[in-house]
Amino acid sequence: MNRIQAAIRKERGFTLLELLVVIVIIGLLAGYVAPRYFSQVGKSEVQVARAQLDSIEKALDQFRLDMRRYPNADEGLQALVVKPAAANAEWRGPYLKKAVPLDPWGKSYVYRVPGEKREFTLISHGRDGKAGGEGEDADIGLN
Repeated sequence: MNRIQAAIRKERGFTLLELLVVIVIIGLLAGYVAPRYFSQVGKSEVQVARAQLDSIEKALDQFRLDMRRYPNADEGLQALVVKPAAANAEWRGPYLKKAVPLDPWGKSYVYRVPGEKREFTLISHGRDGKAGGEGEDADIGLN
């Protein structure tokens, strides 16, 4: 009879205490790994923004070679995709294969003519969408 009772006991499954220990261990592991993972996601978003800015800058330079000027403030970055009304036959676009991308945080890139230190300014305001900031909230771009 003892052998039968022992066999039945083994087949019942896990005790509540065993399940709680496993859940606590999984929670501790997730608490340790998750912050490291999400910090890497933030860094990759910054890298994507820099790559997009580089691509847009090259398209702006090609526009300038053809038109002998950068798009004005009214034309904006759309002049890289759609021929502006004021453009002449020298426009050989579209200069971007697709529509002007949004930054990795879903906001439009800021394009200003003239720029602060160069002919144009092209920036993303980072994760928070506001000028300035630090870390992932810092502005990324060409001033």
